[in-house]
Amino acid sequence: MATKLKLLPIEQYKGVNNLDPIKYYYWPVFGKMYRRRVELALEQCTGGKRVLEVGFGTGLAFPNLHDNYEEIHGLDLTADIEAVKSVFEPIGIPLFLKKGDVLNMPYEDNYFDTVLLISIMEHLKPNELKQACAEVKRVLKPGGQMVYGTPVERPFMVFMFKMLGHNIRNEHFSTEKEIRQTAEIFFEKTKLIEMKATPSFMGGVYEVGNFTKALE
Repeated sequence: MATKLKLLPIEQYKGVNNLDPIKYYYWPVFGKMYRRRVELALEQCTGGKRVLEVGFGTGLAFPNLHDNYEEIHGLDLTADIEAVKSVFEPIGIPLFLKKGDVLNMPYEDNYFDTVLLISIMEHLKPNELKQACAEVKRVLKPGGQMVYGTPVERPFMVFMFKMLGHNIRNEHFSTEKEIRQTAEIFFEKTKLIEMKATPSFMGGVYEVGNFTKALE
């Protein structure tokens, strides 16, 4: 059964700046694509005791993660942690949030069942991808999973960025191929999913990777 993203009313989200893409999730056309890319990543999260979302932003994935994990942890460079917690904790979703980045994570080894990174890895430069994957591997339990989502850099995606007023090369420093190849160095590939554009003949626009840390 397909996952449906559990969005709150947009005015309830707090703790992010005006550059956060939360408004795009509610748009009539682009909104469906924005929501589906998150849903595809969530469908790969297998559940367990602890999940870490790197770059949680508004926390829009938290209600879905709450269904399958006992503890939700989050790491973000810029989000207002107390403001984000004030949105979700009153509706029964306790959170463990910290400021920081994926290159140097403030967690002990072998701690998480899942590390989720939605549209994070492409913002790293190619020489930073190995450090990020090494850190994710360190904090994952043996048999734990890294699930990431990243745009596929094809003409349609470049066009979408222009429509939203952005130049993709000013914001994305690593391609989906570079991210995938780096992940394969550190993890066992479980599944790759390509989200197609609408219409589908325009090719893929987003890739979700599910990679597993080897059992020790």
